[in-house]
Amino acid sequence: MIENVVEFFKNLPPKKCTECGETVSEQHECYGTKCDKCLDFK
Repeated sequence: MIENVVEFFKNLPPKKCTECGETVSEQHECYGTKCDKCLDFK
């Protein structure tokens, strides 16, 4: 059963920023919805 969960997360599409639409460079299963640029991280 664990293999199915791993496959599920491997097959998730890249997460997109809700502000600009850029691909977020984090794990897809995280809760963040904005890229570093839109979060104003430097």
